[in-house]
Amino acid sequence: MKRSMLLSAAGLVLAGAIAASAGAERDGDEDRSDDGRYAIGLWGDLPYSDLQAQVGVPNLIADMNGQKLAFTVHDGDLKAGNGTAGSVTPTICSDALYDQALGFFDSLQAPAMLTPGDNDWTDCDRPSNGGFNSLERLDHERQVFFSTPFSLGQQRIRQEVQATPLCLGVSGPAPCVENRRWSHRGVTYVTLNIQGSCNNLCDTAPDPAEFAARNQADIAWMREAFRDAQGRGSAAVMIIAQADPGFDLSDGTRAPLRNPRTLAETDGQPDGFQEFLVALRDDVVAFRKPVA
Repeated sequence: MKRSMLLSAAGLVLAGAIAASAGAERDGDEDRSDDGRYAIGLWGDLPYSDLQAQVGVPNLIADMNGQKLAFTVHDGDLKAGNGTAGSVTPTICSDALYDQALGFFDSLQAPAMLTPGDNDWTDCDRPSNGGFNSLERLDHERQVFFSTPFSLGQQRIRQEVQATPLCLGVSGPAPCVENRRWSHRGVTYVTLNIQGSCNNLCDTAPDPAEFAARNQADIAWMREAFRDAQGRGSAAVMIIAQADPGFDLSDGTRAPLRNPRTLAETDGQPDGFQEFLVALRDDVVAFRKPVA
């Protein structure tokens, strides 16, 4: 299940004028001679069908390539929540799924980033997805997409990587290499492995130990991102994650309902987000600049 959002606590607007990106492997915060405005591409929940994989995503990539974007970010879910019988493109959590996604990312001309989604690892233990071991699939994603400190895409930028082994893999503690950070034109960007539904605390095979380790890692990486942004004098921070954790009681069809004061979930379901949200609120208040 996908409940994705840009974690919004204040509101960040990136100006829409487009700035060309240049260089093969470069740092993410280069000097420019223009007025500093630029555009990025944010996409996710794709592809969910053969039609999207064969037509929709190639068309979207062609459109993004025509916009001279500074970079693109896929916010998770490389497939639908369950495999599709009779599909001709990969719809279960086989290696072919990640190979297909890598092909998409490498066909993007601008630097291409992503953060994992529940449909491509926590839900892989469902029989409809092939009954894979979820942690093994996350390990595989880390190898396919995050084995270097560089982004994907035809032009690559170096990113800061959470290399401390705070997360879990099949063999025990593992670096959270999917958590990344980069800066562009005075804005700090950060990706966090925060999963839809209930953050790996429900569904076919809940994994509280995995959740607990990754949750602490996410909080630590988020706090480090704000410290880095303060040190750089960043004008804003943008957090990109797969889950929509909910912030209040406004719309239970899109995100978990939660008490807006305590940020505790109110629907009786496992709450994999409250501790992170409280930490986020504290850091946003301290940052005193736009956050999206």
